Amino acid sequence: MLTDQQLIARVKACDLCLPHLPDGVRPVIQFDPQARILIAAQAPGRRVHETGIPFNDPSGDRLRQWMGITPETFYDPRQVAILPMGFCYPGTGKSGDLPPRKECAPQWRQQLMDRLPNLQLILVIGQYAQAWHLSEKGSVTEIVSHWRDYVKQDQAPAVFPMPHPSPRNNIWLKRNPWFEEALVPELQTRIHQVLMADPSRG
Repeated sequence: MLTDQQLIARVKACDLCLPHLPDGVRPVIQFDPQARILIAAQAPGRRVHETGIPFNDPSGDRLRQWMGITPETFYDPRQVAILPMGFCYPGTGKSGDLPPRKECAPQWRQQLMDRLPNLQLILVIGQYAQAWHLSEKGSVTEIVSHWRDYVKQDQAPAVFPMPHPSPRNNIWLKRNPWFEEALVPELQTRIHQVLMADPSRG
């Protein structure tokens, strides 16, 4: 069996999707088996591809605001794991970034998920992550509007379905004010509870 370090090295060296990636391969993840929070997102954008730092863009600024945590906590892999559905930037289409490459998740996702035994909270962001992590089918709005069905006190890890924090979703946020009025405060409370209960922070 591969060690965690060996598995991550293989992920970082992966070129499975190279023929389909106009900007080349650069898997961008954040992983440590101690992590208690998982961000399950879509795929890196161009800026993340260029820097190799996950959510190093306006989407990340908004996500950290929603979570109520500092960049220092966000980028501590012992606290927060970040596993998008596609690890590499898929390129740009007519209306924004292309979907995550479909080859990535079957190759790597379950192997990495199996090595996160301490998860207490999963943020499931966007339609592609929701299709993989959740049994319910429907639009992002339908799934996120039922967030209370997923966030149960006796369930670990608790799951928060969320829209993507991209500025492209500003209209969605204006049309669905309940997200920031109800879900975000509960999310911040849960994150605070998880982090305060983590002995490694002492």
